[in-house]
Amino acid sequence: MIAAAEVELADRLQALLTREKLLNPEFALDRYSTPRRLALRMSGVLPQQPDLEETLTGPAVAIAYKGGEPTPAAHAFAKKAGVELSQLTTTVTPKGEYVAAKVHRKGEAAIAVLAGQLPRELAALYWPKNMYWRAGKPERFVRPLRWLLALLDGEIIPVEFGGIAASHYSYGHRILYGDVPIEIANGVDYLEKLEAAYVLPDVEARRHKIRKALDSAARSVPGIRWREDHPLVDTVTHLTEWPSVLLGCFEVEYLSLPEEVLVTVMRDHQKYFALEDSSGKLAPYFLTVLNTEANAEGEAIIRHGNERVLRARFNDAQFFWDFDQRVPLVDRIEMLKSVTFQKDLGSYFAKTESNTIVAGMLADVALLRGATLDKPALLMAVRLAKADLTAELVKEFTELQGVVGGLYARAQGLGEVVSSAIYWQYRPASGEDPIPPSVEGQILGVADRINSIVDMFAIDLKPTGSKDPFALRRAASGVVKILAEGELPLSLADVCKIATQASGQANASANLQPVRQFLRERLEFYLRENRNFAYDVVAATLAAADSDIPDAIARGQALTAVRGSQDFNAISSAFKRIKNILRQAAEKQAGPLPSEVDEGLLSDDAEKALYAEAIQLAAAVEKLRVAQRYTEALEQIATLRPGVDRFFDTVMVMAPEPEIRQNRIALIATVLREFSKIADFSEIVVA
Repeated sequence: MIAAAEVELADRLQALLTREKLLNPEFALDRYSTPRRLALRMSGVLPQQPDLEETLTGPAVAIAYKGGEPTPAAHAFAKKAGVELSQLTTTVTPKGEYVAAKVHRKGEAAIAVLAGQLPRELAALYWPKNMYWRAGKPERFVRPLRWLLALLDGEIIPVEFGGIAASHYSYGHRILYGDVPIEIANGVDYLEKLEAAYVLPDVEARRHKIRKALDSAARSVPGIRWREDHPLVDTVTHLTEWPSVLLGCFEVEYLSLPEEVLVTVMRDHQKYFALEDSSGKLAPYFLTVLNTEANAEGEAIIRHGNERVLRARFNDAQFFWDFDQRVPLVDRIEMLKSVTFQKDLGSYFAKTESNTIVAGMLADVALLRGATLDKPALLMAVRLAKADLTAELVKEFTELQGVVGGLYARAQGLGEVVSSAIYWQYRPASGEDPIPPSVEGQILGVADRINSIVDMFAIDLKPTGSKDPFALRRAASGVVKILAEGELPLSLADVCKIATQASGQANASANLQPVRQFLRERLEFYLRENRNFAYDVVAATLAAADSDIPDAIARGQALTAVRGSQDFNAISSAFKRIKNILRQAAEKQAGPLPSEVDEGLLSDDAEKALYAEAIQLAAAVEKLRVAQRYTEALEQIATLRPGVDRFFDTVMVMAPEPEIRQNRIALIATVLREFSKIADFSEIVVA
């Protein structure tokens, strides 16, 4: 929570200073945070707001004066503006004549502005979880406040928040320095004073220190390196003020447990870094990041304590692993009847049966389209996928669900296809995660996710705003990513239709379009965030077709490659113009617009030439489109630019003669239709 609050506090303070006109061009801001403090150090803050002279507009003259005499409205406005009645003037606006007053406002001292507004900004900080610590008091924060340091040019800003009045004191490391106040004269010596008190407020400085210490500690064991883990480095950086690293070890016998279990215990439960040899194989060592310094004797005690805790956790894992093997996965399926998936949707046993139907239907379509997969192994994997929810190891280490099932399937000899599909069923969990490596795993992942989405929509548990308690957005993103990066010959339309047909929920079919739109939104997000397509490229690509994801990616890549050229920008503008003309014509005309061109009604040379060129070019572009040679196709479409320009320069589309007007509407509609199959160029933004 600290990292996000650090950014938000900086944004809020900069917005406050900007709003109050207290920044000069040399303004600079540094952010700092530790588990005990949030800090900003700013330079370029003006000591006082500039004086302002502004004109305030009041009531209409007709309301402010009656018979030449000021009314109560005029008196009220003059009082509000702080001027005498005789100083009121009039101003003419588009709405009429109004009373006005010129007001001179003297700038307020920065220290007074900050004292008045800082409490409001502190109270507005967002915390996913917060607390209060004074009975009957309204303020909430992530933890109770202990001190408040607020200085402007060495002078204390008289601000109070949470019952704490600002001072020029801060505090150092709780253990290494003690509860001794540190006087801070100004922002210049802030870092130096705190570092002397065993605190590194700079997040990046702590991160750098931790990484160097991890490297140094790992090198103490020949041939060993610490396993790179950016999220864990980030976590321990925000958990410490004065970090140091300690090397520990565990018995080699524990390496008989699956690596996933050992790493989860070390990483997720103890915040330890795993170590590995040059081949990437786990080594019987760990690194822990401390928030203190210790002498040799103290390090020995700390090391012993950490090793003892880890040994106990490993013993638990070993016991649960051995205990679970007494009941094979196949025998655990029936046990899922007592595990609730969702109160209105039933148990995980029912969820498994539904997933099996969806996966089988998806597999049949994939096989018809030439995919190579082992359907019996797939269906076995689907039936066993949730069985590990009844295992003691998963109850202890919930983050390993799926992974444990895959490991158990492998240990019980159920085959690599089955075990791999189960192991990977919950991946990808984020945009950076890889997808399941096997086709069977991909189908299992898609079936499980789309089935949940369809059933949740059917009982009206759609995500709303920022609320998504069943992580359906993440599930939809997983479907999109698997279809985009996998080997499945399936489209979004396929998976939505199959899951809707297979659902046992009464309202499932009525939600086909909402589910389809929900997945389309996640596809838009994927194309922007994962593929880095510009928003208008995404809009143009998906306006043409949005079901075949690999094809949409190929079209987006081609569109990105050709956009920006003079001809392409011009043709995009022309298509936007065509679309506007057709929209206006549709609004004025009852019934559908004409779509067939009558060559006999083409009279102007420019429209004849455009029609002939469009018919010839359309055939060539269609061949390239079918062959998915999209870049070449778009380059060909751009060659239509001179003919389109000449047409709009010389031809009046909305001619007075009805037949000619309708024929010309049909002509431009044909051009738009024939050349918008790859992308809707009217969506492209051109300068």
